[in-house]
Amino acid sequence: MGLRAKIGIAIAATAAVVAVLVGVLVHHRTVNAQLDLAGHSIDSRLQTAVQDRAAGIDTGRGMINPPDLPGPLKQLAERGRRGVYLEQDGRTPYLWAAAKLGPDIVALKRSYQREQQTVAALDRMLWGAGAAGTGLGCLVGLLVAHRLGRRLTRSAATAQRIAEGDLGARLPGTGNDEIAQLTAAVNTMAEALAGRLKAERDVTANIAHELRTPVAGLVAAAGLLPPSRPAEMVRERAERVRGLMEDVLEVARLDARTEEADREIRPLGELVRRAVAGAAPGASRAAAADGDGEVRVRVAADGLVETDPRRVERILVNLISNARRHGAAPVTVEVDDGLIRVRDAGPGFPEELLAHGPQRFRTGAGGAGLGLGLTIAAGQARVLGAGLSFANPPGGGAQATVDLRGARYRERGRPEQGSEPGSGTGSGPGPEPGPDGGGGTEEARAGRRG
Repeated sequence: MGLRAKIGIAIAATAAVVAVLVGVLVHHRTVNAQLDLAGHSIDSRLQTAVQDRAAGIDTGRGMINPPDLPGPLKQLAERGRRGVYLEQDGRTPYLWAAAKLGPDIVALKRSYQREQQTVAALDRMLWGAGAAGTGLGCLVGLLVAHRLGRRLTRSAATAQRIAEGDLGARLPGTGNDEIAQLTAAVNTMAEALAGRLKAERDVTANIAHELRTPVAGLVAAAGLLPPSRPAEMVRERAERVRGLMEDVLEVARLDARTEEADREIRPLGELVRRAVAGAAPGASRAAAADGDGEVRVRVAADGLVETDPRRVERILVNLISNARRHGAAPVTVEVDDGLIRVRDAGPGFPEELLAHGPQRFRTGAGGAGLGLGLTIAAGQARVLGAGLSFANPPGGGAQATVDLRGARYRERGRPEQGSEPGSGTGSGPGPEPGPDGGGGTEEARAGRRG
């Protein structure tokens, strides 16, 4: 049950309780007032009748020793006391008054039905007024709840947008109640978060830019070393540093969100085979296409897609490299009508990655890396508007799924209408990947899970 319904029900219930309490109070006060008024009237008439009887005047107003006199009133009169009694045993209520005069009891009797009809009419009016008041209270409660709920929903939606990366999202500051305070807190949080993230990204990008020239010089100098095992190790480490630096720069460009995808129409199976060849540079393209290497390709349903082929290859290269480094053979890449599944036989993705997605500079337990490979893949998916999801299938291993169904293309040359869009991970620019879909060394492209 939502907050709006709870507020509406609470206000309606309060109005109903108030209406019932007021109705009960008015009913009892009216019944007591009518009985007191009728009792005083019949008691005055009884006193007049007793006085007339005592004076020997027979006016015919009183009854002497009536056989149907109620027992409680008869006992009271026999003790020499005057009293009034309301008899409601039959269908018609009667009001009695009796007093003792010598050996006899003088009594008066009249119908009390008119007073009861008046009370019944009052009760009907109270029920109608209570129902109308409850309905009005329910309407007011729904209106108030709708207004409050709409403001809270807007605050929650803005906070969700901020959590998804839209750091420019803000709420209009109106009013001075508690919800306005929540709005101000959300806006303040967004500004503080945007400032911190911008500072972090600027520092990361500046460091990478500053390192670019000396790293390039280091790579060039390493290439001039005479052939030897130490020289090979220096060149390998220098290439790795350059690859990591390029990955950091790519992440910074994806965060900046200033570029768009350069879309082309390509067969999806061809893009996958090119990515497999790029992720397994030690194997020939034919071997990668036939599945003779450690990465197997299976095309269940091929088709044309309108997308940026270099970014798709970049995503797949990172996913395949990640599976080869942190999973176990065989690594299978399956194409199924716009869906690309990369699966390995390893221990699976960490729970933190499944819950929160790829996080830069965070690695899985016991592994090496900076956690940039999957972060870059997620960023490139945002640029394409594609979906990228991670799961640990029941059969074991890890599976990453790229959803390009929203980019499927019909033979007549127009995008499919009604095709299921990818869930996506946002939108943002990315750098132009290299010819093999990479942006650095194989080791840097692989990144880390998590």
